[in-house]
Amino acid sequence: MAQRFRGSFTQKMDLARGQVSVPATFRAVIETADPDWVEGRKPQFVIVFGDHRRDYLECFTMTAMNEIDEAVDRMVRGSVEREMVEELFYGQSHPAEVQPDGRIVIPKPLREKVGLGESVLFLAAGDRFHIWNPATYAAKKVARTRDWLDRQPPDFDPASLLPGRTRG
Repeated sequence: MAQRFRGSFTQKMDLARGQVSVPATFRAVIETADPDWVEGRKPQFVIVFGDHRRDYLECFTMTAMNEIDEAVDRMVRGSVEREMVEELFYGQSHPAEVQPDGRIVIPKPLREKVGLGESVLFLAAGDRFHIWNPATYAAKKVARTRDWLDRQPPDFDPASLLPGRTRG
């Protein structure tokens, strides 16, 4: 089983080139989860930029994308649901690779879509990671998480949400 992405990191972006360094721990996961990667090759992953409501970039390892491919293959061919999933995961995505210097290039249309500037927030999400404008993340996600936590009991343990665990 591939490692998981963990942590959050703010990195500086070279706006002229659209390049940003991927945190070293994230690079290790991308390498591990690319079945075709060998030393000396550029590890691959996929950036899903999504629909008009998406205000971050969601980056999937090749292993995670293979799992999505298998799930799509099990959907009814020609169904509206499959067509929508294919559009959102395939049509609104961009293949990417980590350069030997640890940087990735984020194309200008994707940077503009989610408002990326000089600072970029990399946020772990298990088998994928998100790339945010730090101000957008602070305005939207931090408040949402705080509101949700404030509605939980004072002794709330997030581990209680995991399958097989009891609340309390």
